Amino acid sequence: MNSLLLLLASTSPFRKELLSRLHLPFETFAPLVDESPLPQESPTQLVTRLAQLKVRAAQKSFPNALIIGSDQVAVIDDTILGKPGSHPQAVQQLQMASGKPIDFLTGLCLLNTETRHIQIDMVRFTVVFRRLTLSQIEKYLQMEKPYNCAGSFKSEGLGIVLLDKMVGEDPTALIGLPLIRLVRMLEAEGVQIV
Repeated sequence: MNSLLLLLASTSPFRKELLSRLHLPFETFAPLVDESPLPQESPTQLVTRLAQLKVRAAQKSFPNALIIGSDQVAVIDDTILGKPGSHPQAVQQLQMASGKPIDFLTGLCLLNTETRHIQIDMVRFTVVFRRLTLSQIEKYLQMEKPYNCAGSFKSEGLGIVLLDKMVGEDPTALIGLPLIRLVRMLEAEGVQIV
């Protein structure tokens, strides 16, 4: 196995939980990155740029590491839905999503700071929401409080009841860290998982 430190450049508890599923020792780092979109930047460009920025923010402090960066946005009707942060914003997002598909785009970056080899990808996962009443939205938000989740719902929790279907190759991408793709990246760097 590669002897480099494995580092997750994220403060997300969801990403930390996902990475722990691989049974690899790792540390976390809080990258200080401005996540504002640039003018004319597409959602795909945004998430891949931010995943790279998070890795680069950790690079100086960890010269012998495999650094993982990830960023996600939810997109509906060409509009980026960020983390709602508040109840009123979450209500608005779920009303927009009612009866529609939402694409969750997750940028993923792995940097080997020793060799400077970098791998970058974007993984798409789509969910189709049921038609939701305001009463259903309010009840869901009171129970789950997904105010720190892009799109205002948690598929790994009660949010699954809001959906008609899910379309994608890696359900962990929906939660914010596409493990299937990450495993391939890690293996390319000499990390043996099983």
